[in-house]
Amino acid sequence: MSFRLAAYAVCVDEGRVLLAHHVSRTWTLPGGRVERGEDPFDAVVREVAEETGCEAVVERLLGVDSRVIPAVERAVPGGPDHQNVGIFYRVRITGGRLRPEPNGDTIESAWTPLPHVTGLRRSSLVDIGLALARTTPATGHVAPVPVGGLIQH
Repeated sequence: MSFRLAAYAVCVDEGRVLLAHHVSRTWTLPGGRVERGEDPFDAVVREVAEETGCEAVVERLLGVDSRVIPAVERAVPGGPDHQNVGIFYRVRITGGRLRPEPNGDTIESAWTPLPHVTGLRRSSLVDIGLALARTTPATGHVAPVPVGGLIQH
């Protein structure tokens, strides 16, 4: 089984959420892999800058999500089952301008009205992050989001 530790930014402002549009044509939260030796707190700030062009500050830890993606459901065929552990942070944008990720997988970033999110082809990470931001559970855990239809791994 492969494994990935990642940090994700949930940035909600004036009824909109900041989303990143991946080359797979799926919308997701800004964020990604925590590098070896890197603090996830620092990783989420770095990932927001890389993927969106914006500067961010972390306001609070929202929670952690762990999911196993069966090999047959992975975007890249032929790989093993995969476990993704995501650490979700509420962040605030403090500067910069939205732009595509240079030489990366994010083709655009956009402030998306919250009611429009349900109509997007999106990663389940979006729904998890928004649920954590909306409910701020003391445990830092929300129920798994089922995939299918517009919601992808």
